[in-house]
Amino acid sequence: MPFRAPSRPVGSVTRGTTSPNRLRRMDRWIAGTHGPALRRSPGLPVAVDLGYGAAPWTAVELLGRLRAVRSDVRVYGVEIDPVRVAAAQPYAREGLAFVRGGFEIPLPPHEGLREGPREGPHGGRHGTVPGVQLIRAANVLRQYDEAEVPPVWDRLCARLAPDGLLVEGTCDEIGRRHVWVALGPEGPRTVTFAARLASLETPSALAERLPKALIHRNVPGEPVHRFLRDFDRAWAAAAPYGALSARQRWLRAVQALADDWPLADGPRRWRQGEVTVRWEALAPRGPHHR
Repeated sequence: MPFRAPSRPVGSVTRGTTSPNRLRRMDRWIAGTHGPALRRSPGLPVAVDLGYGAAPWTAVELLGRLRAVRSDVRVYGVEIDPVRVAAAQPYAREGLAFVRGGFEIPLPPHEGLREGPREGPHGGRHGTVPGVQLIRAANVLRQYDEAEVPPVWDRLCARLAPDGLLVEGTCDEIGRRHVWVALGPEGPRTVTFAARLASLETPSALAERLPKALIHRNVPGEPVHRFLRDFDRAWAAAAPYGALSARQRWLRAVQALADDWPLADGPRRWRQGEVTVRWEALAPRGPHHR
């Protein structure tokens, strides 16, 4: 279907670094936790890989991983750089398209999208928007200023369907360490820390992958700093279980954290090298927090 992207997308061109399988941990979590909502969707579910980068690998992989959950899901790779969009076109296929755009999430008219004005969590109206089931924005906002994050979150949350999900976060170059925030139409819900446990020295090593909303808050007096400190202490106390495996050590450390922190998941996800904490427990204190 012919579609004209906006002439002035919202946002800036970022570095675009990407590689195959970089987002596998994030995608695994999305499929596991958001899969039921995708399966319940009465229309054709739509997912967006926002800022997929210089190569389209992450969008291609997202389609495959989500189709294992819902076979008719449609994925749009959205990039602000027209050169990257043109380079991705040979990878387009049934269920996967690439369009130029930014935080406005431009999508062509589609039978499965519900149109209508929507307010963001702070009441900002962003025009006529489709109800998108999933927006994944990985390694995008990390390259913006902290003060820019809340308005972008508002804009993206306003694009979501009522049971839609925005996943925004950061990972290292080969996908060993991730931290991401999950948001619904109402705003942020949780923060997930995920790692390849065999190469993890301490949980606080994940601090370098905190998303932009949190990375400058890893200082004394801020909740995320206290959480990582407690996590390191629990990790040290669980050192004897490392003789069994890094996974057993992680499990014991997370179990200890559950006594003092509101965790939003359980052993099934912990065994994957993940732990998810309620947003309100880690939300920044001071300027620019939500």
